[in-house]
Amino acid sequence: MKPDAFAAVMATGIVSIAAADHGHHVISDGLGVLAAAGLVILVAVAAISWSKQSPDVTDVDVTVRLFTFVAACAVLDSRFISIRGVLWTLGLLAATTWLVLGMLLVRNLVRSRWHELRESARGAWELPSVGTSGLAIVMVMLARHTDWYALLIAAVAMWVLAMAVYAAMTWLILARAFAARLDPNGFEPDAWILMGGLAIATLAGDHIHHDATGRLAEAAWLVTVGTWVVATAWIPPLLYFGVRHARRPDALRFAGVWWAMVFPLGMYSVATDTTSAETGWAALTTISHVVFWIAFGSWAIVAAAGLSRLGSQTRLHLPSRHGLK
Repeated sequence: MKPDAFAAVMATGIVSIAAADHGHHVISDGLGVLAAAGLVILVAVAAISWSKQSPDVTDVDVTVRLFTFVAACAVLDSRFISIRGVLWTLGLLAATTWLVLGMLLVRNLVRSRWHELRESARGAWELPSVGTSGLAIVMVMLARHTDWYALLIAAVAMWVLAMAVYAAMTWLILARAFAARLDPNGFEPDAWILMGGLAIATLAGDHIHHDATGRLAEAAWLVTVGTWVVATAWIPPLLYFGVRHARRPDALRFAGVWWAMVFPLGMYSVATDTTSAETGWAALTTISHVVFWIAFGSWAIVAAAGLSRLGSQTRLHLPSRHGLK
């Protein structure tokens, strides 16, 4: 089991939230159930798989991809916010995992050389930022339930940290891209997390702006608008390189990394809808709705491709009627 397997739960959960934002409750409920069941199943599979061969947590790439679990817990927390037990359980689980992975990541980064980091950096390296922003959202929701102002301040600190991590990882990713002269063959679907990392930071900022007062609320509003604008600016170049990459013969072959494209689309829909409510820019609601359908369509295609590949692999490993492969 790959360390970023929980990206499927992230993608399913955020598309469920986007569906609820636009009144598609049947779709939202169905995806919400799938996301919750998926998290439980993947945790069980990970426990079995990794008990036999655990991921190499000394590898930076492995460590950053494990942050999909933190993000998955945060997304499901947002989806099932009305269930207090789920809110606290997933919140504490996300916070504990984030702390452990954070320490491992810092250790691995310190031990690595600059050129090694630059050559390895991918879009997935934004996942620590995504997980940190997700945890900031969880802290805001817990602050609402408890009226603990300290949790709101902690959420602000996590939000700022998420953007700092995003800036550092983006620097590494772009350094690699320019060193490779923007070779389209190096493009992968997880590059969309460059947009998704800012979209979830926008959503975290919207939550903070809603609950904060005074200068903190004003600063959160300004930063949030800025992150949404930059997230939007990422879409044209990502589309450009994505189309160029799609021309390769094997480019559209299913891989788990495709979930890393669905999540940013769903997150952008949710962040844009929330930004519309906070700013009063009504046109953003329409944009959010259009992007939701794109995200849902992408989710359906990736899910179908994944099930098809799983079915093919299962048939390859089943014995024939005569007991032979």
